[in-house]
Amino acid sequence: MIIEPFRTADTAAFLNLASAEGWVAEPWEFDFLLAAFPRGCFCARDAAGTATAFVTSLRHGRSGWIGNLIVRADCRGRGIGEALFMRSLNALRDAGAETIWLTASKSGKSLYAKHGFSTIDTIIRWTGRGKGHHREPDPAEGSDAAATSVSAIDYQAWGDRRDGLLAVTVGRGRLLLRDTGFLVIQPSGAAVQFGPFSALDHTTAEQLLDAALRTIPHTTTVYLDAPASNRSALLHLNRRRMRISGSNELMYAGVRPEYRPEFMYGLATMGSCG
Repeated sequence: MIIEPFRTADTAAFLNLASAEGWVAEPWEFDFLLAAFPRGCFCARDAAGTATAFVTSLRHGRSGWIGNLIVRADCRGRGIGEALFMRSLNALRDAGAETIWLTASKSGKSLYAKHGFSTIDTIIRWTGRGKGHHREPDPAEGSDAAATSVSAIDYQAWGDRRDGLLAVTVGRGRLLLRDTGFLVIQPSGAAVQFGPFSALDHTTAEQLLDAALRTIPHTTTVYLDAPASNRSALLHLNRRRMRISGSNELMYAGVRPEYRPEFMYGLATMGSCG
């Protein structure tokens, strides 16, 4: 096994592996990750040079995320995933990340716990349908003002500046912005994803959620990944007849983050980047 940097030319191979696992991933995500933090993204190759496994990571202000860890089914159980994970973990630590995040499946949790990661929450995937009224979302303010507002609100939830991630998701999606909350509607294949989505009060969150649902046709699938400890999110999503379709553990290592899940209604999700 050879571990090398994940390059743009490897994206198609990753997408093939992801498709076999039923993951939702698109090329734009890797264009962003490989430009934002290339030193933390890796690919494993066999003796023939074929890509068999991948991992990505992303550095924020004081924190970082590890995501997109995938190993081809016939290559599992050989320590390849752990080796890739350690490369990204060390790259983030070397870059000065004080807190490192990831989301873990049940099968992956023991690996991360072995390396000092602790569970801080559960992330629940909610799936539903749009409301089909086709009303355009309320426009954001001027672009500079919108970026400042989104960053400030997001900081209250995560305790860190994540401006690069916010810029790319807002740039490819549609932004709904209020004084105390924002929601990004992102295309995701034939479906749409709501996130990142943060609000400093539950009334604003409810208004944003309803406004977003009204822009989506009733035939279109909507999904959203919300922390289980946000009880208002659970209430709002149940009331709108969204259903739980999966979950993962939200874990961190390093300095305990200033994490405020009561302000967080939807993760950006891409590559498990929060």
